[in-house]
Amino acid sequence: MNGPPEDEDDVGDVIPFRPGDTTPEDAEDGERREGEAVPEAEVIPLPARRQGAMRRAGLLSAGLVAGVLALGVGAIAVLKPYLSPDDFEGPGNGAVTVRISPGSSAEAIGSALADAGVVASVRSFVKVAEDRAVSDRLRPGHYRLRKGMAAGAALDLLLAPASRVVRRVTVPEGMRTSEVLSRVAKLAGLPLKELQGVDKDLVGLPSYAKGLEGFLFPATYEIEPGDTAVDVLAAMVERFTTAARDVDLEEQAARVRLNPLQAVTVASMIQAEGGTDEDYPKISRVIYNRLEKGTPLEIDSTVLYAQGRRTLKVTESDTKVDSPFNTYRHRGLPPGPIANPGEKALMAALNPAEGDWHWFVTTDPKHRITKFTNKESEFVRYREELNKNLGAS
Repeated sequence: MNGPPEDEDDVGDVIPFRPGDTTPEDAEDGERREGEAVPEAEVIPLPARRQGAMRRAGLLSAGLVAGVLALGVGAIAVLKPYLSPDDFEGPGNGAVTVRISPGSSAEAIGSALADAGVVASVRSFVKVAEDRAVSDRLRPGHYRLRKGMAAGAALDLLLAPASRVVRRVTVPEGMRTSEVLSRVAKLAGLPLKELQGVDKDLVGLPSYAKGLEGFLFPATYEIEPGDTAVDVLAAMVERFTTAARDVDLEEQAARVRLNPLQAVTVASMIQAEGGTDEDYPKISRVIYNRLEKGTPLEIDSTVLYAQGRRTLKVTESDTKVDSPFNTYRHRGLPPGPIANPGEKALMAALNPAEGDWHWFVTTDPKHRITKFTNKESEFVRYREELNKNLGAS
């Protein structure tokens, strides 16, 4: 029984990482491509602030003007920053990356921008944000801005998605942990050895997990400058924890007479075998029927996992590989997950379809057609159909 891994173009939900503590400088041309390395931070002196054209508050009532004049020069000095705060003119120049912390108010953001020399004053930014009523649209993250910008121009960039310095890494369903780490290293610019060497105790694995396999949840992740290998893997494990809670993994696993690790293991085989979403509960039922009968599972993807290979052609010699993951040689479930399953595979593992099937074959991998049967003669015929579609004799 077999099936291709999920298509690597499948995109999951977007999950932001916690921002790092550093703010690397980006290239002067302000352009970024996915997977492109972010240069080291540049020490940028604050530009000298010039007195911009002091904008009039405008439309002041005659009574307010008279009141201000009556209060005298001291009152004007106090109100001046609020009526016409210092502001730069134009779009600015150069490049600077500014980090906006989670939960920052408009004033806190204005302070970060002023400290970086982006805007002339905190109040100039707060005023334009309040005038436009967009304070609730400002999001945390690292943003590529320019020095000496008008507050309105800076606000425009903070609201523009293209200004955010972030790398999006999509982890497709069914990838093995070794493949996930290689993918993240390539697209996020993190050293592979650091990802491989992360202390598993630091990423928040569930108590029943033996390692990362099965618990790096497939999704699209946003990786900010300063995020570490631990941050990346912890976010993936956290997303798994959320999915496990959503499907009530621990309680539902007991309902099908499995412990949580075994349920994730079943889900990983379902995911690795492929097919369509509608096939998952049927594949799940085949696994449970064979477990109940005491028949070896004979799942091709477990053999390939043991060999570290990816192929649709599994030979008889492949099925004899000496490994506890070889479900042709060993009855019952393998000792752990063989891939990282998504939520639909987890749901299928906990909610198998009703049926008496004991075999399934993805007879047409290109079109993801999988056939199920409880007759060995039909199973043999389906295998022949698969071999024909693969061009095998």
